[in-house]
Amino acid sequence: METALLPPVGDQVHRRGNFISKSIAVLAMLATGWRFEGALPNLRKFVVIVAPHTSNWDFPTGLMAMFALGLRGTFLGKDTLFKPPFGWFFRWLGGVPVDRSSQNNVVEQTIMYFNKREQMILALSPEGTRKRIEKWRTGFYWVAVGAKVPIVPVAFDFPRKRFVIHPLRTMTGDVDTDIAHLRTFFTADMAYRPANYVE
Repeated sequence: METALLPPVGDQVHRRGNFISKSIAVLAMLATGWRFEGALPNLRKFVVIVAPHTSNWDFPTGLMAMFALGLRGTFLGKDTLFKPPFGWFFRWLGGVPVDRSSQNNVVEQTIMYFNKREQMILALSPEGTRKRIEKWRTGFYWVAVGAKVPIVPVAFDFPRKRFVIHPLRTMTGDVDTDIAHLRTFFTADMAYRPANYVE
């Protein structure tokens, strides 16, 4: 895949921001040396999985990428994050509150969001934590299957400062096989803290 400061973004992809926000993010990329490899599909709805997730730096680095591309990404957060005084900020960033109580299924709530919206890019970490874990969580997978949208794997390669966007994958319903394939796009040597990622 070819490396570029910014890849093209199709007209079907959910967009946000303006010249100022994009310029600030592009300047941040120039200053830090980050580049993109690959390009997003020109689709109205899809799930982006981002890994390895091992550091607090992953979130601001992801925001830099999102604003540089002018994407309107959506992420899930505990409903308590969206209460005053900072709830407006997380909503502005693209956050969607989810109720994680036993009476409510987060996967079903997220599928409902997809079904209600004409455009949506859901960005999730399949690890769900910065700590070292043996197995990925499967919520992102069942959201993609239930909403009938593809998954786009995006690797944050910190040593080489690359956002590696892999071609989309359509899930088959065989969760073990599909996730094993998705994991091949990510390696520990990409992580900010390699010891925290299990290949």
